[in-house]
Amino acid sequence: MSYVKIWVHVVFSTKNRFPFLTKDIRYEVFNHIIENCREKDIFLQAINVYTEHIHCLISSGKDQSIAAIAKLIKGESSFWINKQQLTSQKFT
Repeated sequence: MSYVKIWVHVVFSTKNRFPFLTKDIRYEVFNHIIENCREKDIFLQAINVYTEHIHCLISSGKDQSIAAIAKLIKGESSFWINKQQLTSQKFT
């Protein structure tokens, strides 16, 4: 049986690179993404959150596509930020 490990560096940016991710909420978003990945069986090796973008180093499983993983991380975290009302205006 062969073994393959694929690492993907995913970078998400806010719309127009607006600095939504201030120091006030950065830690909460960081922890939420880590927990979300655990729940969805996404292997997240590293994450770093800046004011206008996020870096994630992930490894995809045999049944996961890169597009699906990116959607699960980015889409769910954006939804969560808006639901928690962490920003004064809609997070995009």
